[in-house]
Amino acid sequence: MEFNDDADLDTSQVDDLRGSGGGGGGGGFGGLGGLPIPIPIGGGRVGCLITIVILAVVLCGGGYFGRNMLGGGGSQTPDNSKINQQCDKSNPNRFQNADCRNVLYINSVQAYWKTELPAAFGKQYKTAKTNFFSRSVNTGCGAADSGVGPFYCPADSEVYIDLTFYNELSSRFGASGEFAAPYVLAHEYGHHVQNLLGINAQAQQGAQQGASSASVRLELQADCFAGTWANHATETKDPQGDALFKSITDQDVAEAVQAAESIGDDTIQKKAGGKVNPDAFTHGTSAQRKKWFLQGFNTGDPRQCDTFHATNL
Repeated sequence: MEFNDDADLDTSQVDDLRGSGGGGGGGGFGGLGGLPIPIPIGGGRVGCLITIVILAVVLCGGGYFGRNMLGGGGSQTPDNSKINQQCDKSNPNRFQNADCRNVLYINSVQAYWKTELPAAFGKQYKTAKTNFFSRSVNTGCGAADSGVGPFYCPADSEVYIDLTFYNELSSRFGASGEFAAPYVLAHEYGHHVQNLLGINAQAQQGAQQGASSASVRLELQADCFAGTWANHATETKDPQGDALFKSITDQDVAEAVQAAESIGDDTIQKKAGGKVNPDAFTHGTSAQRKKWFLQGFNTGDPRQCDTFHATNL
């Protein structure tokens, strides 16, 4: 992929919480050995759903990820001064900085949905912040540590990510390549779109585990939505109307597919040394994640991402 060096980056779409007081650990979980799972939390009939790109690792990887979530924690105050300076167009080396690249990805995904959501579903898009955090973070869904991986919290309509996750995705799961990063963010913003459309709440009424569960269908749809963004990424523009990307290559798409495949339920279960157990699936198999990302990419149409009525996932 190639960025447009003249693009203006909107850093207001990001809150930098690194260095602020993070959320503490200590929350215990019932079921599945006390590990976090996408369940209703707190009061209300629906509560809030934590949806995580690599949640299957929590369920199948021996507890490597996500030991502390929904505990207490201190207050957090964003400080975007460093990002604002680093990502300003006056810095000729800004895209060598991972923070700035991620700001561009976020800008692009949201620019896409600002146009596409009303066109495809007749619903206005509401901008959602992404929070960069380190180690732990407080959210509308409770406190989480970086081990949970990137996630979207419907209660506050925000995305959370410790950017060191990308190193883990590459070293532990073999998803190398820069385009894995925008795939992850586009997937999480897919959950934001689902939240705006009421799909998250509806999915809470169905089974949260199993090969055909509502959880799997929710995650595969988010993968498909990520694919539709990738199809249109070069069309997305900054507030001044300048393109954010100059190009997206076949290699970029292949890197996104590799990332999707590397975090399939079956692949992670095998890497954890266990047998493949479809009854424990929450995100879909590697083949399914690839299929639905490419469904979105090849059609470029989010209306073709209706996993909830698909008879063949």
